Amino acid sequence: MSLGSISSEAHENLAIAMNYIGGKSNTGEGGEDPRRFTPDKDANGKTMVTPELTINGQKLEARPVLRRSAIKQVASGRFGVTNEYLINADELQIKMAQGAKPGEGGQLPGHKVDDYIGGIRHSTPGVGLISPPPHHDIYSIEDLAQLIHDLKNSNPAARVSVKLVSEVGVGTVAAGVAKAKADHILISGDSGGTGASPLTSIKYAGIPWEMGISETQQVLVMNGLRGRVTLQTDGQIKTGRDMAIAFLLGADEVGLSTAPLIASGCIMMRVCHLNTCPVGIATQDPELRKKFSGKPEHVINFMFFLAEELREIMAELGFSKLEDMIGRVDLLEFEDVSYHWKAKHLDLSVILHQPKPPEGFPLHLRNVGGQNHGLELSLDHLHLIPLAKPALESGQKVVAELPIKNINRTVGTTLSGEIAKKYGFKGLPEDTITFKFKGHAGQSFGCFGARGLTLLLEGDANDYVGKGLSGGKIAIYPPKEALDKGFKAEGNIIAGNTLCYGAIAGEVYIRGVAGERFCVRNSGASAVVEGTGDHGCEYMTGGRVVVIGSVGRNFAAGMSGGIAYVYDDLGQLPRLYNSEMVSLERPDKPEDVATIRRLLENHLKYTDSPVAKAILADWENELEHFVKVMPNDYRRVLEQQAKQLAEKKA
Repeated sequence: MSLGSISSEAHENLAIAMNYIGGKSNTGEGGEDPRRFTPDKDANGKTMVTPELTINGQKLEARPVLRRSAIKQVASGRFGVTNEYLINADELQIKMAQGAKPGEGGQLPGHKVDDYIGGIRHSTPGVGLISPPPHHDIYSIEDLAQLIHDLKNSNPAARVSVKLVSEVGVGTVAAGVAKAKADHILISGDSGGTGASPLTSIKYAGIPWEMGISETQQVLVMNGLRGRVTLQTDGQIKTGRDMAIAFLLGADEVGLSTAPLIASGCIMMRVCHLNTCPVGIATQDPELRKKFSGKPEHVINFMFFLAEELREIMAELGFSKLEDMIGRVDLLEFEDVSYHWKAKHLDLSVILHQPKPPEGFPLHLRNVGGQNHGLELSLDHLHLIPLAKPALESGQKVVAELPIKNINRTVGTTLSGEIAKKYGFKGLPEDTITFKFKGHAGQSFGCFGARGLTLLLEGDANDYVGKGLSGGKIAIYPPKEALDKGFKAEGNIIAGNTLCYGAIAGEVYIRGVAGERFCVRNSGASAVVEGTGDHGCEYMTGGRVVVIGSVGRNFAAGMSGGIAYVYDDLGQLPRLYNSEMVSLERPDKPEDVATIRRLLENHLKYTDSPVAKAILADWENELEHFVKVMPNDYRRVLEQQAKQLAEKKA
């Protein structure tokens, strides 16, 4: 469960326990506090260690107190997904859906978004947060392959996982995911523990994990793909027997959530979404959080009991190694239900079917190899990181020019990971590393770009420019040759869809029109564009966007934070925007005027835009054409903050 869904104390308790015994805890989709990335220190700066534990007569040595979750989840909301977050992971998990509510997004009510949670998620405290049902950069297996590639580039040492739900046909989807080069696939059952799921989903959606893992195992074996990926399953796995069945059905690993939470003190009140958890687990209320009494030892003790029960079952079956029992469905049989009036009509034999691989393929029932991600061929590895070495090592300024082709995907991402590894999210001083490219950029140009990295592109770009931007700067403008022939950038698309998806910080300047979903789920980046397709600024929670051109339909749908300024000289915005969560205003406050002017001046500086130049040349008159798109909840919170500040001063 994510931070925000449960308290930081409960979350860290589970992380410490799993790190102690060599397991992995999962952040969930809410980001992670950067202080958890390194072991705890005492007042003297010395690394703190856990006490020696004796469990079931076995002594465990003292180890550093590490609250870091090894698995970092990347969900549709992209909350808190910075380059620093990604580089501090052993596994990066793309959450396609959740077993307890397949096909639905998530929502964190505003009353649970306190200053701490809002800071980690890079959003405004008090404003509710929406995770869309789909990832807006995934509408096909090819798109998923791109995100897998993006994440692998951000942290080459981490394995990339894809979380799927147990549903009819999940095996076919899993085969596509394996071909998309995921290292790990999770099949999540219908009974997973999320107390905030709608009752209809809990009762009627999804199917048991046993059916999902069985189908996935069979399809992967039949297609000769099983040896390339690690399989995991979860969804109310609570006992050693559950684990044994999962392994025999084909899982390499299992996940547990509800049971460790109960070991930590959860009493399953099922009020997780109300912020009233009486034992201090699923709440951000400081008084209720004091009631949390869980300790890492409680979870460790529970895990040892599970392991002991599993060893007993393995001994009965004649296994000395866990690897040998994976996929051995021949050792499972169904309970006799011939006496049951309804169950006796079911034929479940397909669950225990042992398929054969294609002719010429070896029979693999578990993961025996890995995926070839081809990272050694990336522009970052071949050129950018070697060129940026002086900046990485001593902060020297680096400037270079390079050609780029559309086969060069995810440019700048691995370099940004190296910056984050050494300097964290704060990165390097502005423009420490500047690369100017000429040509056609492939997918995800500047993805997770770090602070201090500036990428200038004379040409055009495909989809996902600035995805997860983490403080970097990107500018795209047409080639000089095209401009000399009369090409008008403001009337043509120069970058693809879903730009700045989940951007956290930084600047983006696009001289030309962008495709659909520009700045979807933007958390804090500033951007200027000369026109957008449909669904611009969708689900935005922060940042500032200036559009000096036309916008498409459904502008600002689900927008709960940040501000957009649209140059609307034709008066079309009122019929194009989505009025459900935002209002249109005049940008007449001094801070609005200053923001628009500053961003337009930067846009002119980096792209030499004639549109920005014309507006700035006739500033007083042109300012009248701008419309401010303001989220209602965001305005309410800002007004409350201003009132509280005034009361403090009084």
